[in-house]
Amino acid sequence: RRLDDNAHVLVRWTGGARGTILASQTSPGHYNDLSVRIYGDRAGLEWSGTRPEELRFAPYGEEARTLVRGGHGSTTEARRVSRMPAAHPEGYIEAFANFYRDAADIIRAHRAGAAVDVARAAQVPDVVDGARGVKFLAAAVESNAAGGAWTPARFE
Repeated sequence: RRLDDNAHVLVRWTGGARGTILASQTSPGHYNDLSVRIYGDRAGLEWSGTRPEELRFAPYGEEARTLVRGGHGSTTEARRVSRMPAAHPEGYIEAFANFYRDAADIIRAHRAGAAVDVARAAQVPDVVDGARGVKFLAAAVESNAAGGAWTPARFE
């Protein structure tokens, strides 16, 4: 295949954390199966778009448990971005709606000369984030052309 529709990327973040990003349009049986797995030194988290209401939380030395959106243990921020009551499916489209709403609130605050909610603004991608994404993809394509050689994405 000549398309860049299957990528396995090794990453190293500032601070030393390492990870793997897998992105594929060629995985039979995984139709738009967006999933995220994060493992740290104290716990692991797993979320899958095929079960968008659930987050699997696995602290080391304890039983893994499933947290349900809007259920017991939800944070204030989790409740703020939930648009439906617990057990009523919510997900992909609503996530974009939250970004658009927060971006619009930030733009309105700037135009009015009002204070911007810094915590909310930190969650909304900006031009710098977009440029960093382009640099990341350029480094991945360069790495592929070099036979998979480690290629740093420079974010100066």
